[in-house]
Amino acid sequence: MANQFSKEERVAFEDVLEKFNDQLVLSRNVNKYNTDSVTMERTNDTIWRPQPYIVQSYDGTDATSNFNDQTQLSVPSTIGFAKHATAILTATQLRDLLQEGRLGEAAAQKLASDVNVAVMNVAAQQGTLVVKRTSAASGFDDIAQAEAIMNEQGIQAFDRYMALSTRDYNGMASNLAGRQTLTPKALTAYEKAYIGQLASFDTYKLDYANSLPAAAGGGAITINTLDAGNNHYTPKATSTAATGEVSNVDNRYQTVTVSSTTNVAAGDCFTIAGLNAVHHITKGDTGQLKTFRVISVTNGTTMVISPPIITNQVANAAAAQYQNCKINTKASNSAIVWLNTVRANVNPFWQKDSIELLPGRYAVPTDAGAAVMRATTDQGIEIVLQKQYDIDTMKTKYRWDTRFGVVMTQPQMAGIVLFSQS
Repeated sequence: MANQFSKEERVAFEDVLEKFNDQLVLSRNVNKYNTDSVTMERTNDTIWRPQPYIVQSYDGTDATSNFNDQTQLSVPSTIGFAKHATAILTATQLRDLLQEGRLGEAAAQKLASDVNVAVMNVAAQQGTLVVKRTSAASGFDDIAQAEAIMNEQGIQAFDRYMALSTRDYNGMASNLAGRQTLTPKALTAYEKAYIGQLASFDTYKLDYANSLPAAAGGGAITINTLDAGNNHYTPKATSTAATGEVSNVDNRYQTVTVSSTTNVAAGDCFTIAGLNAVHHITKGDTGQLKTFRVISVTNGTTMVISPPIITNQVANAAAAQYQNCKINTKASNSAIVWLNTVRANVNPFWQKDSIELLPGRYAVPTDAGAAVMRATTDQGIEIVLQKQYDIDTMKTKYRWDTRFGVVMTQPQMAGIVLFSQS
């Protein structure tokens, strides 16, 4: 007969689940997309999720020549994280059921941390809006720059979040605490080092944060931005292989050719001379250089970047629809300027729609000798608890499992702030 859970164990598991809910801080502030388990199994746990349409408008009343095909972009979303925690208790240790509760609490804490770290890593590594600050974190002006870059590019002004390393967060709180005219907000900043909502962002303090090294690529790397240089990108919904097979295209990334990729590394941030960001809806020039991230280095002269360089310099309906930058000065050797000049903590910020959390599920049999209990957190993340007794050793094994995926659906709606850069 399969092991059965006592009432005390059920209560303990419910308490653990509450603690898991409490600690899912970052994951509360991204979109959730629930998948069908059967479909995900048949598609290798990957589903393509649509990106928002951007539609063109035209002058005048004659629309004869303005009926163009619309290009729907999508991104692959994968349930790629499988995390578990384990414990084992002897028959003598089980005399104190508090041990079981403590182990469950520790397991919940670690699994919650795994989910939050995954969200933070995606935001920190794939967000392409880069705010470079030359001084340490000091307050409102720092966050206001993140608001400015989002507003200028037409990103929704609601559901914006920023997660700051403890030192950077406390630096901002120190500035706020000195503004006596903002009481009681200033008092809260002084007593609890708490900022709250500032410059349209809900802010959170990280007790862990990614670190981005200084770019080592040097100042001599250039890129050809002439029409013939073919470093401009044209979005497309699908591609057709030589065999005739049609497949979706991930338009978040582009492979570009540069003069050299020596010492260039994934995560590096840069701008290109003469290439300004535009408002995604109006296509108006923001007057600010477009920021990019290095995703990977392919060889000595090619690398994968995000977002793609969509200038519509060679007219195309899809490029006009999704244009994200304007080339003001074309050159065969446009300078690449690195933004991460000093190693620093990465402080990600994002609009909620830019990141999706995909809860996964295990189909664990309940009649195979192990007791099984499952529950779902407020964020839709399922936790499975299993318990199995070994008569040979008089030991009971416990394991807690969760599966999920995190995807950056729109890298141009998320970014990072880097402080103390030269």
